[in-house]
Amino acid sequence: MLRVMVVEDNEKLRPALVEGLKEGGSVDIVHSCTSGEAAFEYCLAGGEKNSGAAETEDPGLQAILMDVQLAGGMNGIEAAVAIRKEFPRMPVVFYSIQDDDEYYRQFRNSGILSHYAYVRKSNYLLPSMIVPLLTDAAVGRSFIDPEIESRVQEVSHQDARSPLELLEPNERKTAIMLAAGLSNRQIADRMGFRDKRSVARINGQIYAAWGLNENSDDEKVARTRAAMIVSQGRLIQWDDDGTAHVQDSQGDWTEWSP
Repeated sequence: MLRVMVVEDNEKLRPALVEGLKEGGSVDIVHSCTSGEAAFEYCLAGGEKNSGAAETEDPGLQAILMDVQLAGGMNGIEAAVAIRKEFPRMPVVFYSIQDDDEYYRQFRNSGILSHYAYVRKSNYLLPSMIVPLLTDAAVGRSFIDPEIESRVQEVSHQDARSPLELLEPNERKTAIMLAAGLSNRQIADRMGFRDKRSVARINGQIYAAWGLNENSDDEKVARTRAAMIVSQGRLIQWDDDGTAHVQDSQGDWTEWSP
């Protein structure tokens, strides 16, 4: 039988799910809990019991069924990342009713490539539908619900167009503070720069990365336009006459007015 942990914070759904999975006769629920932190601690405790064992030995689990939205500070994806750092490629089946860009973004950035499934809860309501996902994940296969895969790609495409993605870490922080109305001196103080001129140099890099130095030699104008780009969350280009353009979904530049 497949040894499984269930991580679900819905107090009505969790026991029903546990019993439903047990009834099939092919799954042994070794533990259930409500949070990513509790799941992580359980895995570590199991790992301690196996101290001295070969590195390939798992903490008594063969797969984890985990909701993405959980009680506690960790969501399911964050919990899986933490668990798989200690127990590489621990099989995890994620299920979620939430349609949240941040979850898709975290999943894309998690580096999870195999031994997983990620499905919409509404599409996989029955234990009999979940067990094959757990079994496949346990042997290294992966599956993502087409609806979720489409949303992951959509978020990835959005992020690829994000102007902040064109900046280095210090430049991103500076751009965000610039857009919040902070002066160069205030930004320098918050960033802990010993040379206050560093902010002006960083501003110049931001303007160059966003093409703001191509048709404006006025620092105040470039600064204002940079703040607009941050607030809009997308690149804006200005012609010599001041006409603004943004990219549409096909990547074509079209005239834009706020």
